[in-house]
Formats: sequence, structure tokens, C-alpha cells
Amino acid sequence: MSIQPIRLFGDPVLVTPASPVIDFDKELRSLVSDLTETMLEAPGAGLAAPQIGVPLRVFVWDIDDELGHLINPTLDLSDEMQDGEEGCLSFPALSYETPRALRAVAKGWNMFGEPVTIEGSDLLARCLQHETDHLDGIVFIDRLGPEERKLAMKEIRESEWFGTALDSGINPTIRVSPHNMFGKGL
Repeated sequence: MSIQPIRLFGDPVLVTPASPVIDFDKELRSLVSDLTETMLEAPGAGLAAPQIGVPLRVFVWDIDDELGHLINPTLDLSDEMQDGEEGCLSFPALSYETPRALRAVAKGWNMFGEPVTIEGSDLLARCLQHETDHLDGIVFIDRLGPEERKLAMKEIRESEWFGTALDSGINPTIRVSPHNMFGKGL
């Protein structure tokens, strides 16, 4: 297990759809462990593999003191909506009112290849949607209305973490992952 650097908004891996997991092996279990340790250290409520530079359909969560993970998820969402503050470890210290479905049913697999169904409402539903979005190359500000997104982009451009990289002439880069990407290199 090891804590991995979290990719920040602007890194191309965050807007690239992730590949399905094919092999449920020791390397996948190591990835789930690294994701969990990194999320807890950050701390955050969820973390998707692309956020640590691994373009695979895997995410973890820590909601109401319950840790979980899901691989190759699909979602069924309620028609009833909720609004609430939402942040992201790839957007340090920023959060925005983001509309999400109130309830979600996520189906996928655990790290051993066994089928799993997770049903959640409120915060868990929000997390399941947020992390699945990461796997589809969608960041949460994409869910904002046009005016809200414009204001969010202004705040992002003015943030210390975004501005420092640009001022230094450093553009976000993709580093090689320590995990086997099953032939799905960037």
C-alpha cells in the first residue's frame, strides 16, 4: 500500500474515459488499496483511479465511516433530484452546489470479481455518481449550469494550486502509473 499523488484539474487523464477492468488479480487489489489509503490521507469521501493517473474503471469511497470500492460500475438513478455542496480532491479547497439524483443503485464487481450492488441516497448517491463520472471522463463542474460553471472556472483560475503551475510555466503532465494498466497505457 502506498499513498499516490492526486491529479489536479487540467490533467488530461481526468477528462479521458477509463478502460474497463479485465483482470481481477493482485495488481487490482493493490490499486484498490492505494486508492483507499490515498483517499483517507487526503482526506476525501471518494477517489477514482484516474485521479491517481490509472485509467481504469475503479473507485473507492468512505461515507458514514463505511469504506467501499466498486469496479466497472453502472448506475441506475432516481428521477428525484438533490442539490448540495460538492467538492473534489482534484479541485483542492473548492466546492460548488451541484445537482445530482437523490438515489442511486450502482452495480459492478468487487476486487475479487464478485458481483456487487450498492444502493445509496443523499451523500452516498452523490458519491457514487461523482466517482462514476470520473470514470467517464466527466468532472463535477461539468454538471453545473453555464453561469455557475463560468464562476467556478474563474475561481479555479484564481486558485493557488492552478495559478502556481501556470505562472511557473508548468502544465499538468501525465506520469507513469506504478500499477499495471493492462496494456492500456496513455
